[in-house]
Amino acid sequence: MLGIETSCDETAAAVVAGGRVLSSVVSSQIRLHRRYRGVVPELASRAHLQKIASVVGRALADAGMDRADAVAFTAGPGLVGSLLVGKVAAETLARLWRCPIIGVNHLEGHIVAAELLPPGGEGAPGRMRYPLLALIVSGGHTDLVLSVRPGRYRVLGRTRDDAAGEAFDKIARMLGLGYPGGPVIDRLAAAGRAEAAPFPRPLLPGSWDFSFSGLKTAVHYRLRDEGTPDRRRVADLCAGLSEAVADTLVRKTADAAKRFRVRGLILGGGVAANAVLRRKFLALEHLGYQVAVPHLSLCTDNGAMIAHAAGRMLALARPSARRALAALPGKGSPRRLRPDPALALRSWR
Repeated sequence: MLGIETSCDETAAAVVAGGRVLSSVVSSQIRLHRRYRGVVPELASRAHLQKIASVVGRALADAGMDRADAVAFTAGPGLVGSLLVGKVAAETLARLWRCPIIGVNHLEGHIVAAELLPPGGEGAPGRMRYPLLALIVSGGHTDLVLSVRPGRYRVLGRTRDDAAGEAFDKIARMLGLGYPGGPVIDRLAAAGRAEAAPFPRPLLPGSWDFSFSGLKTAVHYRLRDEGTPDRRRVADLCAGLSEAVADTLVRKTADAAKRFRVRGLILGGGVAANAVLRRKFLALEHLGYQVAVPHLSLCTDNGAMIAHAAGRMLALARPSARRALAALPGKGSPRRLRPDPALALRSWR
């Protein structure tokens, strides 16, 4: 399965077979958007258009093949222009290769990324236990999702304002740390003392939703009252902020896991690379849950998670859809696989 991901500011493609990542190529646009301190949609879509052919070609070459059995692409959510580039590229390849094409929900990709075995990884790909709870944390999403069985999802809570990654980026701007802010805050937090700069935990009792805009306000008032911080104080602020965000995310996940009696817990999204969050999330294993976090290379947007999600959709699809692969190579137009309606993108509710 060839997976193409172009939902935001990374042009990515990967080849996956049986849960193993044979190749994964990601072209980042950070340098392009850094001067604007955020992603500019029009520039992002143009950059995808310039990079998509070379990224896909390299992913196929790294996997040692010149075509795939099926093509998957990110159908949403994401930037409209960026998504269109990936969709057209996938449709073009499917028509040339006369193979099936599958549209994938970007968030479902983040959920299944924890099952993937990265390139060069040893052992067998992971398989999660159901029912499970997934915490998806990125620059655009902070979602808590319940899955009672593969392909069926129920969104329990979402952010009411800023996503966790978005809050990191905005606070990094206040501290003069540049863009993107998440990796810099994570690095500085390792050298800081969280107890020297405590922040409140926005838990929103009685709801599974999240809210991180208050942390931005707290940092703003600290800077107003204390003045420009030195390097040591910046590290302490980063440590305190990371602890507050991670505590909030993990405590709400643990409460929801107990309430809905789940067996497995999954962490996904770009902020899943945060060291404090990974440590606290993995500690939930002591409560008896099967806990899975993606490899660091698979936390941010990538084509491997899209390919793997499409493979799972194919496995859950009707027998007629599965037989489409057995008929390759075929003639005529590519087949767009259509799983049972309950498994389609609209099941993300």
